[in-house]
Amino acid sequence: MYIALDAMGGDYAPDTNVKGAILFAKETNVGVYLVGKEEILKPLLEKYDGQNLPIEIVHAEETIEMDEPPSIAIRKKRKSSMYIAGKLVREGKASAFVSAGNTGAAMAVSKFIVGSAEGIERPGIAVAFPTKKGKPTVLIDVGANVDCRPRHLLYFAVMGHTYVKEILKSSDNPKIGILSIGEEEGKGNDLVKDTYPLLKMSGLNFVGNAEGRDIFTGDFDVIVCDGFVGNVVLKTSESLGMIILEMIKQEVKKSFLSKIGATLMLPALKRFKKKADFAEYGGAPLLGTKGTCIITHGRADEKAIKNALRVASDFVQTNFNEKLIENINTLLPEGLRE
Repeated sequence: MYIALDAMGGDYAPDTNVKGAILFAKETNVGVYLVGKEEILKPLLEKYDGQNLPIEIVHAEETIEMDEPPSIAIRKKRKSSMYIAGKLVREGKASAFVSAGNTGAAMAVSKFIVGSAEGIERPGIAVAFPTKKGKPTVLIDVGANVDCRPRHLLYFAVMGHTYVKEILKSSDNPKIGILSIGEEEGKGNDLVKDTYPLLKMSGLNFVGNAEGRDIFTGDFDVIVCDGFVGNVVLKTSESLGMIILEMIKQEVKKSFLSKIGATLMLPALKRFKKKADFAEYGGAPLLGTKGTCIITHGRADEKAIKNALRVASDFVQTNFNEKLIENINTLLPEGLRE
């Protein structure tokens, strides 16, 4: 099995991507295709002692920059590292595609080059949020589809169910909710109201509306929403987390006693940071594509890249796509699959 890594994507590429691939290859028997400019990647592979590992360089002469429009990946830069990495999956030469590069372009490559799985119209991005109960809540979709129909959210629910059960393994019968402005049935916009009965008719463990606060309580295993709302929630949560940490640091510096208290709390703070650190989760999978596609943060360091590759290998080794299609056929009555 080989995983295609967009070696030129990310804020700290290509160094961190090469280091992450080496860390991953040392811990597993899974191969990595480093896709990018060979004249840059080969010296880095030698510099970090990665020559004798199952890592191969696949040359790509172009790079998609972080500020370029997503369409450029499909229409103009077909010799880019991202496009070629996606093509390796489409052609069956690689089992998965991982990128820390331009998120919009990575989604475009995943959806249009790798392609959607059989019977799935809209793949969705899933993000695992830490909760007070210790098990994650998966929010899907967080940006792949700005405008959705009820059928899309229904399929997102099955994707989330399969992700929680097969990859995160945090529940055998995941509790599914739909994000709304109130917990009572009948609350929400037209999309929520029209999706609600479809979820009730399915074989999913649908427990009703979820409010914004429920994302972090752990009372739901999966919460579905359209990509516009999901992306706003994701970016707000990221920003809030960083602001809270910065405010704590500022308060700690104001007195000697605060500094002593912070020192005593350091082990607990480190444990909390580990639970909330995106690098631990590796990246967000784009569920519903023919091959595994993992989109990780632009700020990903070598640890995050290693974990993104690990998550990708987990998806492949558990036959996630086969189980997703099986769940669609099992959990959705024939009328809901049309």
